[in-house]
Amino acid sequence: MVVAKPAGILAQSDETGDRDLLTLGKAWLKKKFKKPGNVFLGLIHRLDRPASGIMIFGRNSKAAARLTDQFKARTVDKRYMAIVEGTLAGEGHWTDYMMKNGRTPTIVSKNNTKGKLAELQWRALSSAGGLTLVEVKLLTGRPHQIRLQFASRGFPLLGDLRYEAKRVFDGQNLALHAYHLSLVHPTLKEQKSWKLPPPEAWRPFFPQEIKQLLAGS
Repeated sequence: MVVAKPAGILAQSDETGDRDLLTLGKAWLKKKFKKPGNVFLGLIHRLDRPASGIMIFGRNSKAAARLTDQFKARTVDKRYMAIVEGTLAGEGHWTDYMMKNGRTPTIVSKNNTKGKLAELQWRALSSAGGLTLVEVKLLTGRPHQIRLQFASRGFPLLGDLRYEAKRVFDGQNLALHAYHLSLVHPTLKEQKSWKLPPPEAWRPFFPQEIKQLLAGS
């Protein structure tokens, strides 16, 4: 089940009791297919609440397990677009180590035994007005990974006030969108790809470059 997650909605439920995509997905399946009792829907990966983009769920336990294995094996092609504060040029491959201090992710020394590898590739697409549009390919999937790796280098995501951004994006969310996902279908065994344009809030920012990125993915 492939879903377009809006910014501002949780991927799964938490202590706030706010709407979450997993619960909404189960309710949709129950109604759509008139399923009795509890409905299974496997959470495979997550997107931060203030981010938007493509998410995939497993419709049964076998599909969920096979999808999870692909994410663990790092064979899934996950690409994001992001707008960061500051001017970046070229491309790069960043490797850090991250751990959670309570509920707060942080970058730690490579020698920290609790640190987990956080790795991504990025390329700058365009800069204007003190902002840069970047494409990011995640190689690992740590909590807040993109946000923290960019912010730690002085390029916080637009709207990410938690990580010292100075400018807002749409008032409550941040400029991070999972626009491309490619993996092997768990039962058909065929390579499948999906792409998703960013939400309306992105319209004032880099429209031509985003159009070209979507066309080329």
